[in-house]
Amino acid sequence: MNAEIEFMREALEEARAAAAADEVPIGAVIVYNGEIIARGANRTIRDCDPTAHAEIVALREAAKRLGNYRLAETTLYVTLEPCIMCAGAMVQARIGRLVFGADDAKGGAARTCFTALTHAALNHQVPFVGGVLGEESVKLLQGFFAPRR
Repeated sequence: MNAEIEFMREALEEARAAAAADEVPIGAVIVYNGEIIARGANRTIRDCDPTAHAEIVALREAAKRLGNYRLAETTLYVTLEPCIMCAGAMVQARIGRLVFGADDAKGGAARTCFTALTHAALNHQVPFVGGVLGEESVKLLQGFFAPRR
């Protein structure tokens, strides 16, 4: 469990960097053989790209780094439960495992709104663990959105 917390702390640092850039504070890291091989922070505004979620940014970097679009032996750590788009990308990439922080009541696709990662009809399911440093993720999001409301 210590490794999960350590890697989630790294994802939280990416989320803080996103907030500093005035992006929604969600961060991700991808781990392979115990080492972070990719990092991502939301950059939809910066890139003017609706697909530039933290998970997608990290998936693209990991695939380039490994020279393979299949990431079966990796674990993706992300501060918020992935949306349906990111969950679909994880299935396509054959992510080995997902660890996320907070549930997303408005669009989570692991367990909250959808069960896109473990649907029996899929050719690949992504096992996951949720709630790792979830309170920190929630506080970061609430702190970001509070002055905007």
